[in-house]
Amino acid sequence: MITMHPDKPVLIAGPTASGKSALALTIAERQGGVIVNADALQVFDGWRILTARPDDADLARAVHRLYGHIPFDGDYSVGHWLSDVAPFLQGGERPIIVGGTGLYFNALTQGLAEVPATPDTLRMQANKLNLRDMLEHLDPETRARIDTQNRVRVQRAWEVLQNTGKGLSQWQDETPPPLLPVENATCITLDAPKDWLNDRITRRFDQMLDHGALAEARAMFPGWNPDLLSSKAIGAQELICHLQGELTLEEAREKAIIASRQYAKRQRTWFRSRHRNWHHIPADSLDISATLRFDDNAGD
Repeated sequence: MITMHPDKPVLIAGPTASGKSALALTIAERQGGVIVNADALQVFDGWRILTARPDDADLARAVHRLYGHIPFDGDYSVGHWLSDVAPFLQGGERPIIVGGTGLYFNALTQGLAEVPATPDTLRMQANKLNLRDMLEHLDPETRARIDTQNRVRVQRAWEVLQNTGKGLSQWQDETPPPLLPVENATCITLDAPKDWLNDRITRRFDQMLDHGALAEARAMFPGWNPDLLSSKAIGAQELICHLQGELTLEEAREKAIIASRQYAKRQRTWFRSRHRNWHHIPADSLDISATLRFDDNAGD
């Protein structure tokens, strides 16, 4: 049993399609609180369906914040997110922070190094490099800490080294105190079995197509730029390729599902490694909320 105190922030992490948002809604409706986004792609407008942002029915059930508040062609970093989430930790309604971006939770509970911003010219140069070239130029300490299959993380590390002359690992070792230490929150990670999650990923992408994902892609097509952060939404590249005549819709669907499964695998690996001191709940439980005990008295 995990005891839920009404005045204690809640963090809910887990891989894509594992049921995080449903759990957050259950807690908000049962005990109150504002649901705060911790997904790096759901912050952008434009790709609402493909990023599984809350629909109108969910928005009517509870207050949601930091969803779709950044223009699709805007820039956004974990530092921006920490600045945006900080006011929710300073009083008012209890925040229920939910998402699948492990780096956001890590920065929130472990602290974030204050790395100087990357100049646009350097970022444009990095955008043209391949993953292997960037990895070869990283310092060994940084390479050992990051997901070397994740281009966004590798590129960020490369940019930091080129811009500052210091490896990202060195900046991380000089990290200031966190905004929200783990011991000051109720921290929950949803553990999702592979086969169970793969089936949900397939069904969810098909639901996205049924609910207008292709129409969404058509609306985004005139301003499509694969270098934008929002363009990393899984399924966006594949559906745009379909609209460009490079893939059939079925081929785009299959590629998007495979990419989503690969992303979920990376998420599971991250959370197993970084969330050892969090509460872990089986995502395939018939009633996840049954593992929670709601104490409506103020927590310690």
